[in-house]
Amino acid sequence: MAQNKKLVLIADDDSDYLFQMKMFVESFGFEVITATSQREAEYIIESTKPDLAIFDLMMEKDDSGFVLCFKMKRKYPDVPIILATAVASETGYSFGINTTADKQWIKADLYLEKGIRKDQLHKEINKLLKI
Repeated sequence: MAQNKKLVLIADDDSDYLFQMKMFVESFGFEVITATSQREAEYIIESTKPDLAIFDLMMEKDDSGFVLCFKMKRKYPDVPIILATAVASETGYSFGINTTADKQWIKADLYLEKGIRKDQLHKEINKLLKI
């Protein structure tokens, strides 16, 4: 990995979405490591500290993204996390991380609905990484 490139971990069980996100993030100039499951992401987190992580909410379990956020923040509290999900369009249920109570149980720094535009994603990543 080039010393000057930041590493982004992306975990999503939808291979098409994962590929698209990987292409987007690489086009922004970042190194990308991907995981196709909660288990695979947990394995990567054990040995690798990314500069930023993007987790799908629902993978093999409905709460996989929440679990990954919790484990990532416990091991690397300074790593920003984006929780990306289509849960609102799939279930009609939506949530956010706008209140203190939400932030206490959702250990993500940013919540995004899937379908985010490439330019918006780039802006949000740069903001979280303070670039």
